Amino acid sequence: MTDKVFINELTVFASIGAYDWEHTIKQRLIFNIEMEWDFSQAVAEDNVEHCLNYADVSEKILDFVEKTPFKLVETVAYKVADLLQNEFGIKKLRIELHKPKAVAQANSVGVIITRE
Repeated sequence: MTDKVFINELTVFASIGAYDWEHTIKQRLIFNIEMEWDFSQAVAEDNVEHCLNYADVSEKILDFVEKTPFKLVETVAYKVADLLQNEFGIKKLRIELHKPKAVAQANSVGVIITRE
């Protein structure tokens, strides 16, 4: 069995871009995240203490990305994956990171990373 916690369309405003002018503005990034988590103990005890707290995860991502300047979405995705694995002990995860309107003809561009 594979249990997962997900967060869809977590929106953060970041200092991101390969060009200097991009760091004079905040740009929107959107995360879709799946994190593998064993629910068995939480279910057996019906106890939130054994759940992965998606509010804490979201807050940690927002705080980190808003305070750190980046050049590449790839770097953001890798650093957030490292953060989640180190802070919450998540072994397997998938991060889909969108940078809306980065290309005029596209709704968004971005990256997908998987850690196992």
